[in-house]
Amino acid sequence: MSDEEHHFESKADAGASKTYPQQAGTIRKNGYIVIKGRPCKVVEVSTSKTGKHGHAKCHFVGIDIFTAKKLEDIVPSSHNCDVPHVNRTDYQLIDISEDGFVSLLTESGDTKDDLRLPTDESLLKQIKDGFAEGKDLVVSVMSAMGEEQICALKDIGPK
Repeated sequence: MSDEEHHFESKADAGASKTYPQQAGTIRKNGYIVIKGRPCKVVEVSTSKTGKHGHAKCHFVGIDIFTAKKLEDIVPSSHNCDVPHVNRTDYQLIDISEDGFVSLLTESGDTKDDLRLPTDESLLKQIKDGFAEGKDLVVSVMSAMGEEQICALKDIGPK
């Protein structure tokens, strides 16, 4: 045996912490699931009966929580699916920059400057109009699998 200490550093990220496994048969409507590598909200679940050789299958229809695209997947109900860790955080809007980024105030009093304005037209208009009127706005930021996007807006009154 040698006296040398070996240090192993893993540089690879398998993305494992971004999701957790859950049996396909236990995922319900309005839950979350990863379909084709994208975090989705489940809008429809149907289960087929077991065939001659095997497994009952679950047919999932999901809407991507960031792009609003419809995705589908069929998985045997006994198999595991990846479920994304989805977090929703509220931040106070401080500023909107010329290049389409927003400045947000976190709970701890720090600023968060790495988020773009949403692509959804009506939400974008509400944020810009409310900010131009000098209202105190709180935005809800949805985050999953390393992506973040503003998904909702609350008006907490004038400044």
